[in-house]
Amino acid sequence: MRKVVIGSDHAGYSLKERIKQVLDDEFEFIDVGTDSEEAADYPIYANLVGQQVAVSPDALGVVICGNGVGICIAANKVNGVRCGLAYSIETAKQARQHNNANVVSVGGRSSMMDDPVDIVRTFLTTDFSGEERHAKRVEEIMDIERNN
Repeated sequence: MRKVVIGSDHAGYSLKERIKQVLDDEFEFIDVGTDSEEAADYPIYANLVGQQVAVSPDALGVVICGNGVGICIAANKVNGVRCGLAYSIETAKQARQHNNANVVSVGGRSSMMDDPVDIVRTFLTTDFSGEERHAKRVEEIMDIERNN
């Protein structure tokens, strides 16, 4: 069963709980918080998810805040994390296939084209294509990280 590290701020808490409930039979979730809808700062949870994903090549991550943007930016500050903001099944699929993203970000309070649970499921069940053009670009992204 694939290990999935999941975290959210207060605005993503209820969606985080729904994702875990619906997908519990398919994935092993490691929940790093938050544990309620009481105000919480998203960078903390982005870092907690990112740190675990960065050291575990087989793990994937899910981060959730109000619109998915802030927590995505914060997650991408962790070396080794490639977090993509997904607002549809197609963007989730391409984040994995084309960018080899290892964390997906969704919004807990935003209107999405597709159900966020389906977006997360798609991300978690899609593999990197490994095509040369995509692999080259991912390596270029990692070069930027190594050089800055």
